[in-house]
Amino acid sequence: MDFTLPAEIETLHRRYVDFVEAEILPVERDPSAWGEGENIDLAHLAILRGKARSAGLWAPQVPRELGGIGLSMVGMAACYEAMARSLFGPVVFNCAAPDDGNMMLLAKVATPAQRQRWLQPIIDGSVRSSFAMTEPMPGSGSDPSAMRTRAERRAGGWVVSGHKWFITGAAAAQHFILLARTSDDPRKGLTVFLFDAAQPGWRIERRIPIMGPEEHGGHCELIFDGLEIPEENVLMEVGDGLKATQIRLGPARLTHCMRWLGMAKRATEICLDYVRERESFGAVLADHEGVQWLLGGAAMEIEIGRLLTMRAAWKLDQGDFARSEISMAKIAVSELLHKSIDTAIQLLGARGYSKDTPLEWMYRYARQARLVDGASEVHKMVLARTLLAKGADFWSWN
Repeated sequence: MDFTLPAEIETLHRRYVDFVEAEILPVERDPSAWGEGENIDLAHLAILRGKARSAGLWAPQVPRELGGIGLSMVGMAACYEAMARSLFGPVVFNCAAPDDGNMMLLAKVATPAQRQRWLQPIIDGSVRSSFAMTEPMPGSGSDPSAMRTRAERRAGGWVVSGHKWFITGAAAAQHFILLARTSDDPRKGLTVFLFDAAQPGWRIERRIPIMGPEEHGGHCELIFDGLEIPEENVLMEVGDGLKATQIRLGPARLTHCMRWLGMAKRATEICLDYVRERESFGAVLADHEGVQWLLGGAAMEIEIGRLLTMRAAWKLDQGDFARSEISMAKIAVSELLHKSIDTAIQLLGARGYSKDTPLEWMYRYARQARLVDGASEVHKMVLARTLLAKGADFWSWN
């Protein structure tokens, strides 16, 4: 096994590290740069995005022929971690959810005409996008087969009626990817559609207030009441909805892990300077055994998360779905994210709890990680079923 990054990936990784340090962190520290939803305001974002383009760091997950860098999943794992050292980093490079996952899905399965109409503007940064799948109870959540939003075939297309909620980025999105039921077939009953925010027949019922900071466009509740979608805006084939969600959600879960690792490392970094200098009971905090236990535990868990994430990325690059590996990474990284930030706050004391550092922002943000893209308990169920089916082969190296 060789854990060395290819030279070209290491070089690109270093460029992301340097750009974040020189260009993004100073803006993050500027109170005037913060806008709605406790995220970067659009004016500062536009300036930084222009610099990222000029530096050749734009849209690394997108194929070169579409205007990106065309990184492998292993390359993305290294670079996404680096860019997420800043809270603003992923969105500056056009690597933030939900656009990130939407671009990867459309690049893989859209027709050439659909790529031009629906994907290229997202890559170019001229529009934002959203993925509309989750529904209120008893509709679909972690289980897409419970989908209740329906699309009925009409002459020349489809008409959609239903109810979605917690749709990330919907208030800022122009292009939508929508999952709806088109039949009662348990395996082929769902279909993916593309629609534009300007079309009639749907509305944002509300922007749902949440505990933590938000992506641009928030998390919204949507009502569909006669949205008309032409046949050419069906993504893949009718009945391929479950297949499309598998193609999108697996890699998207893993890119969450990549970004969360960058944030966990940043939280640990913030507390390191403090514990090296703060004196207590005759010694600096870093010399106290209890503090060392906390730091050592955080460092170890972050490294475990990195290895799980990189293993899953490598398997995806080999053409494997890497379902078990992605589930393990999702569980481990979502949980270590919260624990790492909590440890950093504990070591900084009252200063960590204040808004003098980004840790309180991170702490509120981190709680969602164990819920989004499948709760930890759902992923553990997936792992248990795989273990029961494979037995000792669950731990095979290949």
